[in-house]
Amino acid sequence: MKVVVVESPAKAKTINKYLGQDYRVLASMGHVRDLPPKDGSVDPEHDFAMLWQVDGRGEKHLKEIARAVKGAEQLILATDPDREGEAISWHIAEELIRRKALAKTDVQRVVFYEITKKAIQEAMLHPRELNRELIDAYLARRALDYLVGFTLSPILWRKLPGSRSAGRVQSVALRLICEREAEIEVFRAQEYWSVDVRVANAKGESFLARLTHLNGEKLDKFGLANETAAKAAVEILESASGLKVSSVQRKEARRNPYPAFTTSTLQQEASRKLGFGASRTMRLAQQLYEGVDLGGETVGLITYMRTDGVTVAGEAIEGARRVIAERFGPSYLPASPRIYKTKAKNAQEAHEAIRPTELGRSPRDMARHLNEDQRKLYDLIWTRMLASQMESARLDQVAVDIDTEGGAARLRANGSVVVFPGFLALYQEGRDDAKGDETKGDEAEGDRRLPQVNEGETISRQEVVSEQHFTQPPPRYSEASIVKKFEELGIARPSTYASIIQVLQDRNYVRLEKRRLVPEDRGRVVTAFLSSFFKRYVEYGFTADMEEQLDDISGGRKDWKAVLRQFWADFSTAIAGTKDLSITAVIDALDEDLGPHFFPADPENPDREPRLCRACGTGRLGLRLGRTGGFIGCSNYPECRFTRSLAAAANGEGDANGEMTGPLELGPDPETGLMVTLRKGPFGLYVQLGEPVGKEKPKRSSLPKGLALEDVTLEKALALLALPRTIGQHPDDREPVLAGLGRFGPYVKHGSTYRSIPADEDVTTIGLNRAVTLIAEAPARRGAAAGKEIGVHPADSKPITLHSGRYGPYVKHGKIIASLPKSVEPDGLTLDQAVELIAARAEATGKKKPAKKAAKKKAPAKKSAPKKKAARKVG
Repeated sequence: MKVVVVESPAKAKTINKYLGQDYRVLASMGHVRDLPPKDGSVDPEHDFAMLWQVDGRGEKHLKEIARAVKGAEQLILATDPDREGEAISWHIAEELIRRKALAKTDVQRVVFYEITKKAIQEAMLHPRELNRELIDAYLARRALDYLVGFTLSPILWRKLPGSRSAGRVQSVALRLICEREAEIEVFRAQEYWSVDVRVANAKGESFLARLTHLNGEKLDKFGLANETAAKAAVEILESASGLKVSSVQRKEARRNPYPAFTTSTLQQEASRKLGFGASRTMRLAQQLYEGVDLGGETVGLITYMRTDGVTVAGEAIEGARRVIAERFGPSYLPASPRIYKTKAKNAQEAHEAIRPTELGRSPRDMARHLNEDQRKLYDLIWTRMLASQMESARLDQVAVDIDTEGGAARLRANGSVVVFPGFLALYQEGRDDAKGDETKGDEAEGDRRLPQVNEGETISRQEVVSEQHFTQPPPRYSEASIVKKFEELGIARPSTYASIIQVLQDRNYVRLEKRRLVPEDRGRVVTAFLSSFFKRYVEYGFTADMEEQLDDISGGRKDWKAVLRQFWADFSTAIAGTKDLSITAVIDALDEDLGPHFFPADPENPDREPRLCRACGTGRLGLRLGRTGGFIGCSNYPECRFTRSLAAAANGEGDANGEMTGPLELGPDPETGLMVTLRKGPFGLYVQLGEPVGKEKPKRSSLPKGLALEDVTLEKALALLALPRTIGQHPDDREPVLAGLGRFGPYVKHGSTYRSIPADEDVTTIGLNRAVTLIAEAPARRGAAAGKEIGVHPADSKPITLHSGRYGPYVKHGKIIASLPKSVEPDGLTLDQAVELIAARAEATGKKKPAKKAAKKKAPAKKSAPKKKAARKVG
């Protein structure tokens, strides 16, 4: 018997079918051991000795593997074909050796990049030893991540209340997102104009041309900076006596297809085209890789999904060419196969690109075997692979220059016509446009055809149109664009992109909003702290260099412990430098770093002091640190208790993306003269009357769900602040009927009866008649009055009582509580029924049943007299 170990049960089941009865395939369920999350798991003082710990789940699977290998002739470690997979195999082997479970068992390692019968059987014919260099690269990465996380995080906890953790790569990723947000916040739109002219040739065929030169000078983007300049240009064009074609340039352009997917490009395209997040994409790809049931046989549909290589096996290329010839014809098939080479930093050429295991399995044929998400992703992978081997697209591009009489102005018209679509007939790559929205990249340029014109030809002018434009802020990162940035900078690995993004969200450093990554206040402060006191370790170049060193370790070019020694020598010095760092010094550094973003100058009112406290009129606003993190506070504290969340807001109202950040003044309260403001807190939007005075908190009210920001007027805010309000007296008992806002939303109340107000009704305007109707419609409480005694329990003579609770009526006996079934009406409940319910509940919960009441002792009887039994009570 040979024992094979893979990572997942799904993979184990499939491979066991391929290998037959002579093999037993088990799943390790990923890593079986890891560094325990405590100080000392990596010991730099003892040459980076690492303490490994097997968790409960890992122990279960290790025991199963250990039992299986006893007496087995061979243990085949067949975990994933990357560093992480190599590490899992190493951990399993090390633990089995430590447990003396591999005394006479031969241990081999096999790798495969697709789960098909042919690939598995071929892999079994070529076993190898564990790759020590890949294992060393894993150990170095794991030690680095541990040393940074478990050394830096405690400093964050002490110096930055509310912060969660720091990480070697996650902190760099967070810096990227925070810096982009800072760029957006300081962005100021710049005006510019364009002038287009609709012209026509001699045949009357019209087309559009744009003004590019004026008065002998070429216009750049801001050449027409305002409406005055644009009007002057329009006047020159409208007064020109004639237009003539000065040049016609024609050229043929070729557009080549893209290579099959890497992990990075798959995550980017799935985000743009399908709206899938990185984690979702990888989860679906894992399912397609591990296999789906195709009519009784489980088959892996794609190759291994964690790769940064773009090479493809020769047989896959031939399969793609056959499908192209059959489906599109010979004109779409290049004369020779396309061979791609990886351009990304740190790429491992050994791994194939992500492709279908069999190109003959079309998305249409596979649709009935897949769920909707799986089908979409498989279609994307299949289409991209097929397109990568198709003929290039050919386009005719034309550029026409048109001059006015006298040469005062020149126009340019551009046209592009697809002569032969090639791969574009099947696949067009998505891209992020200037605003960050997904567009189809190849279609974005358009198929704009120009009519036939010749040099020297006179052109007629039909219409001159000027248009105003404003520059746009850089877009926030989407999951697609941040992954692309990771790849460009050479930070992290394709296999870790998804987990990095997820960790930032789990730590509440970043949130995903409208498919864009938005830094939270907590994340902004952490980034500022690390940039101020650990600048080197959040630099993109440093992180990329560490990735290259890890690749050198995996390639056998560097010793892993030498890399760790060099890193720790510098890092421990930086850590020691923060030992005497005071909170005041931290606040000052953060205030200086973040101040320009949190307190931007008002371009329309440059004399206004951006840090002046609006509440007291004399204090200076600055960064403060509280138990839950950073916030903006006044220097006149405690006399002035003005605070707001961290957000750089233009005029204190909104950011460059139009989102509310600081307090928005709605107007003064007519009765008190206090300012009413709209604010954003940790639990959402709310309105507030005035500012804190001493220890007295101002009156506040949350916004009801569904109330839009733009609908919050001063009148509406005052109505909300007046809650709870008395609507009137109930006609039955003259008791007041109230309307208010609670933790579960708006409600009306009469006595102890509450009734929610429907979402389409307004708590501030609801009338007495409607409130009485809602209260009358409230479901009547089942059961009698709380605490009504049903009788005494026959076992101990203690009372059984009937109650009405939040979840319905119940009976109680001592500490035992039993709910009444819906079939039992409380008013008709008998003692026998109550006793049965109590007994059933006691048995279900394991509580002691009521002890039987002991019989009274009788006088001693003569030995010859038979002992009488106590009479049994019948309930």
